[in-house]
Amino acid sequence: MDDDKREETYSDFQEAVNMAPKELEDWLDTEKSKSVGDSDGGGESTGHKSGRRIVEIKRTKKDDLTDSQYDHMAKVVGYVHRHLAQKPSGDIEDSDWRYSLMNWGHDPTKS
Repeated sequence: MDDDKREETYSDFQEAVNMAPKELEDWLDTEKSKSVGDSDGGGESTGHKSGRRIVEIKRTKKDDLTDSQYDHMAKVVGYVHRHLAQKPSGDIEDSDWRYSLMNWGHDPTKS
């Protein structure tokens, strides 16, 4: 990934992930967090694993981020944007849609 793409990915990631590392960690410990998402063979969901990786990325200095972390950041941005486009009608406060986004570091109830 070239430097311009890295900068764009970093910026997009910071915008998409609106939960602080501790806030996301606390969320991932809840039953609501564990109740949503697709998983291979009944284990931890893809979103839940991603959330743990996001916490790690958010706690890494920008200059120390690896190519693998940038790849994951791009994946997170894509997921958040796609999922936001599928917003259900009605109250989202206690919806699986919101919980799934939160596993990926984005709380759609935040302004």
